[in-house]
Amino acid sequence: MDRSELAPLIDHTVLGPETTPADVRSVLDAAAEHGMNACIPPYAVEMAAEHAPDVTLATVIAFPHGQQAPEVKRKEGVAAWKDSADELDVVINVGRLKAGEDDAVRAELAELVAAVPIPVKVIIETALLTDAEKRRACEAAEAADAAMVKTSTGFSDGGATLEDVELMSEYLPVKASGGVGSYDEAIAMLEAGAERIGASSGVDILEGAPE
Repeated sequence: MDRSELAPLIDHTVLGPETTPADVRSVLDAAAEHGMNACIPPYAVEMAAEHAPDVTLATVIAFPHGQQAPEVKRKEGVAAWKDSADELDVVINVGRLKAGEDDAVRAELAELVAAVPIPVKVIIETALLTDAEKRRACEAAEAADAAMVKTSTGFSDGGATLEDVELMSEYLPVKASGGVGSYDEAIAMLEAGAERIGASSGVDILEGAPE
């Protein structure tokens, strides 16, 4: 896969707690130059849409722990969409999933999906889940009519693995995120079934790709 084919599959990402507006603009400039998407904090979406109007903008909801009340998640998602986000990456409530409250997990996701006319990706935080829980999380996302499932926030105890991507791709398109830092790693994730890569190393990934 050459650079032009790979670039639109990458969400070039900056989401750390110290992310400044200058950091966001740097990521946007790189995304625009190389043909990538960008994944940025919610506070920066409106600015980002003005700074880089041609870049597809994803932002995160209930990040990074997913523990906000469902109504708060919905309002946060609607606000991001009105600020011009093109896609939303929302963190599930891992605690409720682990407690067996799958209907509550599905319902809050469905509420967000129904509230916005843009794709919603569901971050299931695979490092915290058993395989059975991963399947239940994916089932909840699928039942809520989410567009994709995403492996990780990048702020927990692990990132994307090939095994998790293979499992998740049985349900919905997958965004592999967390620890993908090279062209070879990105291609391996895509070959395992991912359809999108989330990475702070988007430029490095592309520089490893054939022209």
